[in-house]
Amino acid sequence: MIIEPHPSFTKSYRKRIAHSSKLVTRTKERLTLFAQNPSHPLLDDHALRGKKLQLRAFSVTGDIRIVYLPLAQNHVLLLDIGTHNQVY
Repeated sequence: MIIEPHPSFTKSYRKRIAHSSKLVTRTKERLTLFAQNPSHPLLDDHALRGKKLQLRAFSVTGDIRIVYLPLAQNHVLLLDIGTHNQVY
């Protein structure tokens, strides 16, 4: 699977995640799991509604989410990462 980070994802990652080694480790683990099996139950992958209708999200931790745009069957664009309130 091709996982491409958008510049806004990179900015959010640096601001919200990079300061915590535990979050960095968990994010890497979940991205690896997502690349191997996007429908794994640990990810809680789900479609978004409203203004973000074409987007999807999956869980990194209980409150941290990654929002992404599916571009093709095996290609996604990561758009945002942060707490539930930050990304929705």
